Order: sequence, then C-alpha cells, then structure tokens
Amino acid sequence: MQYTPKEDIALNTVVEDCLPLAKLLEESSSFPAKLEEMFLLQKKLNDETNGVNWELGVNKYEKEINWLRCIHMEVGELIESTPWKHWKNIASNPDLENIHIELVDIWHFLMSYILQETNIPKAVALVNTHCIYEALKTEDVDFNFLVKEAEKLSYISLAIQTGNMTTNGANEIFIDQFFRTCKIAGLSFSTLQKMYIGKNCLNKFRQDNGYKEGTYKKIWNGKEDNVVMMEVLESLEDISLESVYSKLEKIYLKL
Repeated sequence: MQYTPKEDIALNTVVEDCLPLAKLLEESSSFPAKLEEMFLLQKKLNDETNGVNWELGVNKYEKEINWLRCIHMEVGELIESTPWKHWKNIASNPDLENIHIELVDIWHFLMSYILQETNIPKAVALVNTHCIYEALKTEDVDFNFLVKEAEKLSYISLAIQTGNMTTNGANEIFIDQFFRTCKIAGLSFSTLQKMYIGKNCLNKFRQDNGYKEGTYKKIWNGKEDNVVMMEVLESLEDISLESVYSKLEKIYLKL
C-alpha cells in the first residue's frame, strides 16, 4: 500500500499537532525541581519578611497573616486589568502582561498558604500533578471567561476562610483552579516559574529598600517597578535571583 500526497499531509499535520504536547511532556520532567526551588525561595522570603514561625499565622510584628484574603484581593487586581466595567472605559484593551503579573502574585500567596498547611516535599508532590498543561495562545484568550475563572479563586479562598469549605480536599481544588486560570490566561508553567523568580527578587528588593517603612519608590522613571522587573527578565539570558537583583539595584540607584 502506498501513501498518497494527501495522506502525507494528514500525517504531517498529526505530527505537528503532537509536537507541543511532546515538548510539554519533556519539560514536565523538570517541574518537580522547579517547584522545589520556588517553594524554598518562598519560605526564605517569608522567613525574612515575616520572621520565623510565620506558619503559625502571625508575623514578627504580631500582625495576623491571612494568605486567603491576600489571594482574594489579588484576584480583584487581576480583574481590574480587564475592561470589565460597563460604565467606564468600555473600549479599552485588557492588560495581559499585568494579568500574568497578578497571577504570579497569587502564586506567591497560594504557595505561602500551602506551606502554612504542609512541608515542602509534600507541597511539591501536591502541586506537581496539576502544573502540566498547555497554555492558550495569546490571541485565543477569552477575557470574559478568564474573569469568571479567576473569580473562582476568590470564591474558594473566601469559602475556606469563612468555614464554608474545609481544607480537606479544598486545597487540591484550589491548586487545580489556579493552574486552570493560568492556562486560560495564556501563562505557561515555565513562564510562571521565570516570572516568579523575577517577582520574588523584586519583593526582596522592596523589603531591602524601605517597603515596610513607606520609603520605597514604586515608580521608576515613570514606570511601575513590576514593569521594570519584566523588562529586566527580558534583557537577561541567565535568570537567577542574583542577576535580577543586581540589575534592579543598578537601575534603582540611578533614580
């Protein structure tokens, strides 16, 4: 039996369709190590910012820590990056870059919440099964749908906080919904990880430069520091805490 040109085209199409999935499966082998690195970095940042034993729900200044409320508030900021209002700026464009930044912020708080409930090895095992997904292309993102899915993160956080949902089983739903939202927003796990390194570094830089005291400058030459951080990530070939921090420091000292 001989293949016809049409059959060759059909076969090539199947192969091309399978390539992204094959690449994703290949990348997923590195996900546990990347998750462990992020959880370790998050714990270190929380230890430095909030003091040891922050897992007990109180920081070194005796102020209550509420990661669930943090997630709820960040979802609101994510929604503000879309033209959801029917009475104002209805023709404005969504800010997808900032939506991704807000998802990274939510990831900071979700990881902190998970670490408050368990240890790092168990956290990695819990999350690893959920972070293998193929993110939508930017042009395929449905922002109305994205808002509704992001709101579910808020609903879950409030349901747990108010006792309407128990943590037993809810955490798995929480994690699954987070990565589902990332997928719908066109944010791959690999990009999430790179952006997390940048934002974790920026958060440390903020703390080192008077964020708690109110002396930190959040606007850098007319740009919010989040935007500058993204530009730094794009300019670096080797993304690490040290390289990002050094670049941020050089820019900040010139303000």
